[in-house]
Amino acid sequence: MISGVKDWKRRWGVMVMGVSLFHLLTFSLISCSEDSTEEDEYANWEERNEAQTNQWAANSALRKIKCYTKDATTTGENSDYIYVEVLETGSGTENPMFTDSVWVAYRGRLIPTTSYPDGAVFDQSYIGDFSWHTADFSKFCVSALVSGFTTALLEMHPGDRWRVHIPYMLGYGTTASSSGTIPAYSDLTFDIALLDFWHPGETRPEFK
Repeated sequence: MISGVKDWKRRWGVMVMGVSLFHLLTFSLISCSEDSTEEDEYANWEERNEAQTNQWAANSALRKIKCYTKDATTTGENSDYIYVEVLETGSGTENPMFTDSVWVAYRGRLIPTTSYPDGAVFDQSYIGDFSWHTADFSKFCVSALVSGFTTALLEMHPGDRWRVHIPYMLGYGTTASSSGTIPAYSDLTFDIALLDFWHPGETRPEFK
């Protein structure tokens, strides 16, 4: 009887070991598969983003605006410009200045990938479809933003809503964002709605 128990335990131990190894192997295969997918998502990221910038530059339907930090007297590179699709035109006639503050609603995306054909959203101030009545608006200093975003605001009027394509050199450049949500060499696309702006020393009521 004791010998039979020992044999049963020995055979059960082999079975348990086999099951454990099977699960370990399965987990390893799944992990490798997930890691591979994630790597493929951002494979050749710099080259893909440079190609995206060139596509924007070749699209005559987009408005081309040179970055405020670049020499306005020269043609420059494709990466010296932002590329704008006007979604709505407001009734305002003035533009924010570099030292002004603004109320804006925004949604930021990366370029399209396999998992995110519209581009992964890395930051946004509203959920779902945009509405002037329900969107949350955020307060920013124009001068405190990446140069591509600032360039757009300097050209916008209250009531304007633009889709702004920003080459990576006018965004976070060759380094990732401090939050880690934007990889290095990432072109950015922002939907930006400008509600209002004001000069230093002026006050505006908190937006509700």
